Amino acid sequence: MNTITIRQAVLTDLEALAPLFDNYRQFYGRPSDLSAATAFLSARFNHNESVLFIAHEGAKAVGFTQLYPSFSSVSLARILVLNDLFVDEHARRKGVASQLINAAVEYAESGEAARISLSTAITNEAAQKLYESAGWKRDEQFLVYHFAILTA
Repeated sequence: MNTITIRQAVLTDLEALAPLFDNYRQFYGRPSDLSAATAFLSARFNHNESVLFIAHEGAKAVGFTQLYPSFSSVSLARILVLNDLFVDEHARRKGVASQLINAAVEYAESGEAARISLSTAITNEAAQKLYESAGWKRDEQFLVYHFAILTA
C-alpha cells in the first residue's frame, strides 16, 4: 500500500502538477489545454503569486491545492484564498483532499493569516460535505458578485 504524502510544491514539481491542474480545469467544464495550464502555473511560481501543495501516493502525484494571498482591510490582516483543490479520480476516497486542506490550514496558521476563504460550485456537494466535515462554515453574511471582464 502506498502512503500519501503532502508537501509544499516547488517549481521542479511543475511537470507533475500541470496535468492535475489541466484535469481540474476540465472538471469545471474547460477544454484541455496542457500548455496553457503549464504556463499559468509557471507564472504563479515565477512571480511568487501563489502557494501550492502537492499530494503524492508513492511516487505518483495525485492531487494539489493552490492558495492565493490577499488581505482583509476590515480585519487589518492577511488572508488566503483556497482557490483550487483537486484529487485525481483514482486517488479519491483515500483522505488526500483532507490532507491537502490540513496542509493549507497549517500554512495559514504559521503565516498568521486571519482566515482562509474558498468557494465551490453549488452543485459540488461532495466538496461541500468535505469542507463542512473539516469545520469550514458557509458564509451567511455576504453574497458574492462578479463582474466579468473576459468571457471564457
